[in-house]
Amino acid sequence: MICRFVGAAAVAVAVLLPVTTQAQGVPGGVERGARDGERAAGPVGAVVGGVVGGVVGGVAGVLGVDQRPRFHSYVVEQRRPSYQYREDVRVGAVLPEEGVTYYEVPPEYGAREYRYTVVNGRTVLVEPRTHRIVEIVE
Repeated sequence: MICRFVGAAAVAVAVLLPVTTQAQGVPGGVERGARDGERAAGPVGAVVGGVVGGVVGGVAGVLGVDQRPRFHSYVVEQRRPSYQYREDVRVGAVLPEEGVTYYEVPPEYGAREYRYTVVNGRTVLVEPRTHRIVEIVE
């Protein structure tokens, strides 16, 4: 039984690692890794794929490493006003629904499901339904 689990986990990791490197952050990585892992190796693959996808997605972030400087330059060029926030600007912080203007991320940055804004002079990506900061772009 343990050999079967280890074998399925190894297959899932080998199959999923290339797929999950394209995942969007930890939540996207977990979701995509679990979905693809379940397809490839059943329930065990879903568990392993979710973990691998979350780790890889967390390292990569929502924007790719090469996209962050370009996106930051784009936001600076747009001259968006900065919202003054009394709390720490950190990943996981929830911004208010009112008083903050959220902007669409251009398609070339591959983060269409997120919005961006400027908070305390810092560019942040936000999950639009919850207004939770998912990435700080510097």
